[in-house]
Amino acid sequence: MTTIQAATHEELVAHLFRRAGFGATPHEMESVEGMGYDEIVDKLMDFSSPDIFPTDFISRFHKDQSDLRLAEAAGAHWVYRMVMTDTPLREKMCLFWHRIFATAGTKLIQHRVIVNQINMFRERGIGKFDDLLVGLSQDPAMIMWLDNQDNHGSNINENYGREILELFAMGVGNYSEDDIKDTARAFTGWTVVNPEYMSIKMRNNTVRPYGYISWQYQYDAEDHDQGSKTILGETGNWDGEDAVRIICDQRATAEYVARHLYHFFVADEVPVPQWPHQGPKDEGAIKLMVDSYFKNSHSIKSMLETMFKSDFFKDESTRYARIKSPAEMVVGTMRLAGPIELPSDETYYAQSVCANMGQGLLRPPSVEGWQGGSEWINTGAYVERINFASKILNDSDKEGVKDLLIRIKNTSGDGTLTSDRLVEACLAVLGPIEVAETTRDRLKIYASKYGNLSWESNESNESFNTAAISIIQLIVSTQEYQTA
Repeated sequence: MTTIQAATHEELVAHLFRRAGFGATPHEMESVEGMGYDEIVDKLMDFSSPDIFPTDFISRFHKDQSDLRLAEAAGAHWVYRMVMTDTPLREKMCLFWHRIFATAGTKLIQHRVIVNQINMFRERGIGKFDDLLVGLSQDPAMIMWLDNQDNHGSNINENYGREILELFAMGVGNYSEDDIKDTARAFTGWTVVNPEYMSIKMRNNTVRPYGYISWQYQYDAEDHDQGSKTILGETGNWDGEDAVRIICDQRATAEYVARHLYHFFVADEVPVPQWPHQGPKDEGAIKLMVDSYFKNSHSIKSMLETMFKSDFFKDESTRYARIKSPAEMVVGTMRLAGPIELPSDETYYAQSVCANMGQGLLRPPSVEGWQGGSEWINTGAYVERINFASKILNDSDKEGVKDLLIRIKNTSGDGTLTSDRLVEACLAVLGPIEVAETTRDRLKIYASKYGNLSWESNESNESFNTAAISIIQLIVSTQEYQTA
């Protein structure tokens, strides 16, 4: 492999890590050295090993992250998992489904039930779409969020029947009002155990170190509508699992999921409410993923593999074509800065910053979730982004920042760096990040005030660290860093 080919391969791998994770740390880039691109994709998609987290330690120092009553604690809990995971794509898929199956704690008394929903996404998020939708339909957070506990055989509530068709699986224009009614009838009896009693128990304010009592799914056969139903042209005495099977067999479902995957992993699309009126950016890409969906028994993993290994994903035009969500930017920056040492307030700060930027984790604004794209960027949110990234990477005592500084020094063969080489080294260890020539030139103009740098003495080493960190802070303020 020539030097140019190696650099091109490295840039492609960095692109993959930005999309299939939260951006690569230098250690992650090293871990795939010598591997082919498809082999790296397979490695990122290997979820066979569970992440191990120090739950006992968290319980000891952060009781609120153990009982998970409050939104702030639940958000901090998830930030910790995203930053510390060894399988970033698994957490990225949880973000993906949370954005589509948007559920908030405002109606749920406490947030453990939503954390349980995210756990369900970890288990089913890249499997068969049918299994994921069944899990979602039996999920207590979703049942209570969309009032399916009030959906009775004698008196239906259409909320969940409508949203599973409109927002979760098919999109507007692919079903009728009668389909909504009969889908709702299919899900009658899918409820939670004793909702009135449980709502009282869940409001108990006593601190519980191992968590709070939570809603539990229950199927009530006596409350299920046993009559004949017609859903999307198929007639029978259907229940919820039948409804899911019928929905997942529709081409509109495959196209809807494929477009969401493209929107989240490839390039920003128009907001979802506009999809019925405006076709996808790349119809060929959608067709490839739809074909994979049907050839592989509705497998989300197969759709992801098709997408990541496709020419349209690897095309240079797709690089930096997505604005990072607040969670992606925050978590990616924290992973660069190094592991979180418990006890820590950083996860609380991170979840609050995400909310200030417009993405309160586990607190979507509505059942429509977040639209993404340009929605993420306004003057206030951009200032929050820059301030957060600059602050997190400003501490040379952090393990990850120390590692970045050492790697920058190691690009020198003689213990010195010119200001121009400092800029190039910083761009390389942070990605590598490809920036516009005008951006690169301005970075070099700014860096020129530091002159030639060395680190043979304590004083010169301190000066070098100051210069390198200031360039890193400028880079994370660029448009390229804020996009993926």
